[in-house]
Amino acid sequence: MARSRLTPEREAELYGAVLDLLREVGYDALTMDAVATRTRSSKATLYRQWGGKPELVARALRSNKPGGDLDVDTGSLRGDFLAFTEIIDDCQIEKDTALLRSLLYVANENPELLQALRELLIEPELNHLRAIMLRAVERGELPRDHPAIEYVPHMLIGAFAARPLIEDRPVSRSFFLAYVNAVVLPTLGV
Repeated sequence: MARSRLTPEREAELYGAVLDLLREVGYDALTMDAVATRTRSSKATLYRQWGGKPELVARALRSNKPGGDLDVDTGSLRGDFLAFTEIIDDCQIEKDTALLRSLLYVANENPELLQALRELLIEPELNHLRAIMLRAVERGELPRDHPAIEYVPHMLIGAFAARPLIEDRPVSRSFFLAYVNAVVLPTLGV
């Protein structure tokens, strides 16, 4: 989709409004009309810029990710995971986890939203994680054929999904750090 010129500030304002509306009314009730009204934009501009609600929502979520497109390289796998935990904002992650949980529920019945979330939110994260794991292999920290490498995304996503279900508590920086040190790194033999 050809994108017109929006200043980074205006784009951030639009994305913030989309996330606020999502939290207020949910995905199904979110309309491009409501976004246009909230952001003092035209619907035509929104459609021209983002193509539709699924892409707009996925890009808004992506823009809200702490640290932007953080692809750390500290020189060690442990260091890379620790650097990732440093960007976790406990308050923001609580809000984002609830929002993502509701969107994933909706995405099960909405293929366009699921595709947009996969392409614009999940795949970029998986690519960063793959790069981190490949560097660990290249440094000799992990054997190339280590069977757990392909399951690291599952372990990390599992932490974010399971804690609210099991403990009725959001993921926090301290929980995630403890999880990485107790589960992920030992599973990898690090």
